[in-house]
Amino acid sequence: MSKPIILCVDDEKDILQSLRTQIMEAFGNAYGYEVAEDADEALEVIDELIEDEMQIIIIVSDWLMPGMKGDEFLIKVHQQFPNVVKIMLTGQADEVAIQRAKEQANLHCCLFKPWSEPELIEILKSGLAQLDS
Repeated sequence: MSKPIILCVDDEKDILQSLRTQIMEAFGNAYGYEVAEDADEALEVIDELIEDEMQIIIIVSDWLMPGMKGDEFLIKVHQQFPNVVKIMLTGQADEVAIQRAKEQANLHCCLFKPWSEPELIEILKSGLAQLDS
């Protein structure tokens, strides 16, 4: 059985690297880790993972990205995969976008940049606990 996947989406490579490093240090080999630099690439990654019968359990997505914004992306994902835990990461999301993601994508949490590692890990743990319930 393959490991469940945590997917991080952000158009800044440094942020993707930080997220991946912090999450891997916290959870080790328990999960698979994937990254994408925008919503379109993330949708392609999701399609490939589903094709390979891999389960995506958490998506951490930036809000302000070229092309599709994070709230639109998470709503689109939610329509197909309602059980995936969705976390929006943002330095500048407006309240309307956050509220829309909560209502239409069952947003688990909004994490503001710059985030603290303990806060990130705590949010991921609460998302994982939600999956188990």
